[in-house]
Amino acid sequence: SSAGPVVGEFLPALLPLLKSCLEPSRDPEMRLHIFTMLSKLLLDASNTLDSQGRFAEYMEIVLQDLLLPNLLWCSSRSAAAVRTAALSCLLAVLHGAVLSVEETLSTQLISALEEDSKLARLLACRSVHSLLKLTTQQLNADSLNKIYPELLKRVDDSSEDVRVEALKSLSMWLSSLGKNYDTQSCRPHLEFLFQQLLLYMDDPDTKIQDSVLEVLKVASEVDRGLLQQQTEAVREKQRSPEYCDKLLQHIHSL
Repeated sequence: SSAGPVVGEFLPALLPLLKSCLEPSRDPEMRLHIFTMLSKLLLDASNTLDSQGRFAEYMEIVLQDLLLPNLLWCSSRSAAAVRTAALSCLLAVLHGAVLSVEETLSTQLISALEEDSKLARLLACRSVHSLLKLTTQQLNADSLNKIYPELLKRVDDSSEDVRVEALKSLSMWLSSLGKNYDTQSCRPHLEFLFQQLLLYMDDPDTKIQDSVLEVLKVASEVDRGLLQQQTEAVREKQRSPEYCDKLLQHIHSL
């Protein structure tokens, strides 16, 4: 990683070498070291891998050949560590990338949300967030409708950090619904999502309540009438109507 800009000149030679070293059958310890080095290079891509402005041409290879094969689940502690390292590389790639492998990627990330390691789940939530931000309004309704239920599961995570990240991703999910997302035909999905979020808005943890309120404010832009109706229906059932009232106040101000 001390090679700096020179790395960018040798991408055609470097990537096949990395692919060979990162084959899932290779030693996990070695793959872990390579991913650690790769994520450092990716985070400083403009001075390393992209020093020649050519890295975008190889992005698909990096994703398809280096990262995705190492995100496939298999049960061993060393494999879990490699997946976490591959996820941190993916997050670095997503921060500076334009992708055409969204569908494959979203499938892999959905399974990564179930990882045993808290760090891996956190990275997976952040990666979903980045993916949604990058592909804004490009993912089709079927892909989008596969993503939100998995994020909802993470709102019930044992870690508060993961819960907050999952809520941020849900907010981005709602923001990324474009013209292709027909709110009428997808109404059962929205009903379920709003209903679950309203339950979490009654969470004992105020940090979660505040985060959910912000997500539901974004939801009010998607289907104001539906959300108002559902909020009014649960207002009396919550421990305190305070958050429902804040949300209704926001809806009325729109």
